[in-house]
Amino acid sequence: MGGDGVFSIVAGVDGSAPSRLALEWAITEARLRNGQVRAVTAWEFPPVTVGMEGLVWDPDVFPQAARELQNEALKRVDSEGVTVTGDVVQGNAAAVLLRAAGSADLLVVGSRGLGGFTGLLLGSVSTQVLHHAPCPVLVVRNRSRNAGEE
Repeated sequence: MGGDGVFSIVAGVDGSAPSRLALEWAITEARLRNGQVRAVTAWEFPPVTVGMEGLVWDPDVFPQAARELQNEALKRVDSEGVTVTGDVVQGNAAAVLLRAAGSADLLVVGSRGLGGFTGLLLGSVSTQVLHHAPCPVLVVRNRSRNAGEE
């Protein structure tokens, strides 16, 4: 149990369909356990590549976009009867979720997010948290309409 005796669930939210399912699952589980959910969204500045050196970035754009993404995800779920809080944190998604999971009883993530090619190079967020989380991890797969689809 969390420090206050309440079952605490951290859910990774990145705007993808699997992360939305993970958030729904986390809320359902929290409802069953009289627990609470902390929705965590990570954001990073995009890497600078050749030709981008002179671009000026508004540092507020990325955290604002992440907050809007998280707010949209939270609006789409039924959280009645469950305390759901949201955090938007700068950093690598896996590292941010692992830190958040330090005080959680359960970490819930989607099976695939918005990682794209980076996920192929570094491993998916779900794989990283499965191997390093300080608490149990549930990876929620995307529901499919037809067998074999993901």
